[in-house]
Amino acid sequence: MADEHAEQVLDIFRLGIATGDATFETEPPTWERFVAGKLPGHRFVALDESGHVAGWIACRRVSDRVAYAGVVEHSIYVHPGAGRRGVGRTLLHAVIDSTEAAGIWTIQSGVFPENTGSLALHTACGFRVIGTRDRVGRLHGRWRDVVLLERRSPVVT
Repeated sequence: MADEHAEQVLDIFRLGIATGDATFETEPPTWERFVAGKLPGHRFVALDESGHVAGWIACRRVSDRVAYAGVVEHSIYVHPGAGRRGVGRTLLHAVIDSTEAAGIWTIQSGVFPENTGSLALHTACGFRVIGTRDRVGRLHGRWRDVVLLERRSPVVT
């Protein structure tokens, strides 16, 4: 993921926001703010056959504390027109490979329970549900639950 992908990445994020089932965000940030919080070695785009961004994934640290040095949280978004083509799986595998190479032992994410496609994708890629945060936040005046998922590396111990 590079600056040249900014407009398309943020557009895909905007489309995800519009579903109401992808994030608590109500509008995408500026590109500068977006990349400032993401780890450079663990953010990727998938390009379609015409070179357009079909999806993206990015990680951020969950904490600056040394004990959590090997734990990241990721976000993944696939363009609605690119669904069910393996884009999400390819992106998750890219992050799994990059994080394991960097010594990261846990990747975590929070997903709305209504986002069944994302839950199925994560499960297929080795994530497990560790719990549900009930009514953790409000979006458009409605309380929302968040399913917590994690993948513990079998390689990094």
